[in-house]
Amino acid sequence: MLFTRIARFYWVGFRSMTLGRTLWCIILVKLLIMFAVLKPFFFPSYLQGSEQEKVQEVSSELTNRILSEE
Repeated sequence: MLFTRIARFYWVGFRSMTLGRTLWCIILVKLLIMFAVLKPFFFPSYLQGSEQEKVQEVSSELTNRILSEE
């Protein structure tokens, strides 16, 4: 009951928007560009392999960084 009232509130609000609908479209396009286009180029996945290999890689990297700070 509460969920349907909240959903109906937002549905009626978004349906009656004019400028807001355009702004939401711009926001969604920007999010799509950030996550679908920029993420693979600027944040590549360095960890590959099994779960144990990933754990070992992270552990050795943290250990090396701690030892290099001293």
